Amino acid sequence: MATIQDINAAIAAESSVDDSIIALLDGIVQQLKSAQASNDPAALDIVIAGITANTKKIQDAVTANTPVTPVLAAATA
Repeated sequence: MATIQDINAAIAAESSVDDSIIALLDGIVQQLKSAQASNDPAALDIVIAGITANTKKIQDAVTANTPVTPVLAAATA
């Protein structure tokens, strides 16, 4: 049985991940705005390459942490 401390720790860990994703997205938006403002196709290519790399990391993490076969909760009697 999970304790309140376990639940609080899980919430804190999830919040940290959420904050990291938000910071990543905010950074990407700013990079795109800057590249577009500079009217530099090479700068846009660099931002797109970064987005592609980050997308791959996120996809790999989700795949690695998702069971192939769904785990069913044990039935209680």
